Amino acid sequence: MKTENIEDIYELTPLEKGILFHCLYAENESQLYFFQHLYTVRNLDTDIFEKSWQFLVDRHTILRTGFYWEEIDNPLQVVYKQVKVSINQYDWRNLDRIEQENKLENFIKSDRELNFDISRPCLMRLSLIRLTDDFYQLIWTYNFIIIDGWTGALLMDEFAQIYEALVQNKEISLAPTRPYRDYINWLQEQDIAKTEIFWRQTLQGVKRPTPLTYIERIDKSSSQEERYDEEIIKISSEKTRTIESLVKKYRLTLATIINGIWAILLSRYSRLSDVMYGCTVTGRPTDLYCSESIAGVFVNTLPICVKVETNQSWLSWMQNLQIQLAETRKYEYTPLTEIHNWSEIPRDIDLFDSHVVIEQLPDVKFTHDYWEEFLGFTLGKLYYKGNYPLALVIYPEEELSIAFSYDSRRFDVSTIIGILRDIEMLLHQFIADPNIQIKDLLFSTEKQRLITSILENEVSVLGVSKS
Repeated sequence: MKTENIEDIYELTPLEKGILFHCLYAENESQLYFFQHLYTVRNLDTDIFEKSWQFLVDRHTILRTGFYWEEIDNPLQVVYKQVKVSINQYDWRNLDRIEQENKLENFIKSDRELNFDISRPCLMRLSLIRLTDDFYQLIWTYNFIIIDGWTGALLMDEFAQIYEALVQNKEISLAPTRPYRDYINWLQEQDIAKTEIFWRQTLQGVKRPTPLTYIERIDKSSSQEERYDEEIIKISSEKTRTIESLVKKYRLTLATIINGIWAILLSRYSRLSDVMYGCTVTGRPTDLYCSESIAGVFVNTLPICVKVETNQSWLSWMQNLQIQLAETRKYEYTPLTEIHNWSEIPRDIDLFDSHVVIEQLPDVKFTHDYWEEFLGFTLGKLYYKGNYPLALVIYPEEELSIAFSYDSRRFDVSTIIGILRDIEMLLHQFIADPNIQIKDLLFSTEKQRLITSILENEVSVLGVSKS
């Protein structure tokens, strides 16, 4: 490392340490903590495109950061003064459409298999493939150790502002940012003893995670290659607005509603009143000034332990749940590995097999419509490898999107669709009567099981063979 190019050196956050450890010791490093965004782009000025990304690298310390661990007791992150952004450009205009599609598919797969050298910034790369004179495919790939979902949205919004200003030959005007080091300084000021007490009390008596065996495949095989699929439903814009109105009326949050629904489903499926699952949080401290503008990794996943009181009304139970979630937020910076150490669950067993993700993104200047109409950027697929067998992902858009990312070795698509229908049915019941008792809630999966049972009984009474 050339010391004359070093701007700063400091410790890793606990989350960064965990990511670094798993990246170093994973069997397939390239597939772990890996994100790949695909965009189609029209009428691109490639010189300004490169200048815009270089401006972002110069602006944010995390994009100029490398990680070091060899021959030192504690790993360190090193911020360099100057780092050149990695942009690979390809010209495939001489290929026909079928050749381009096949080559692009192979390129995307090979890009996923290309490791990052964690010690050498920048830990992201951009591949720009020219397909016609005015049409490009952009592939943006990065390691999660420097960019989480919030930071990714922040960077893309700033890129749009920079690119627009340069195209129009205007001055670049962005709000001041703060270095990632400020977050590390904030972490070091937290009371670890108090944090440990909170999590030990929260997890007291929990001996095992809530099992998913009741919805898993019977014929699952651990020898199969891990594969994640996704199923998604959308709630109409009218019903989404109604949900937002009710949330506001009863001073709840969408996060509380979704957490409550998932806890109720786990309880009903497992026949357990006490359930535990994971919940992904933004992790940006409210008492760290301008934390929302810091580029880096804050997001964290925490265990949520919930007691489902079936004799309570849904509304009163949800209000109590919101108080519980607010208390948990005070300690959302705690690394999951530490929480696991403070629990009674053995270290060789995961704390949970399912988790909830509610996409929370920063306020941005440019909408997707602006990106498409004026910048010519259209977001395509997002690829990432799941860390848990079952993830409920919520996208708070004009039409509320509810998705499941799941390990298809363990769950079949019909099961996942059935759970999505249950979620949709619970949302409809919340709209119809927020004061309904939890024990009176209806579930589409149970309705189908009841119908199946009735039909089987009728067949049996008639003496007809079911085979």
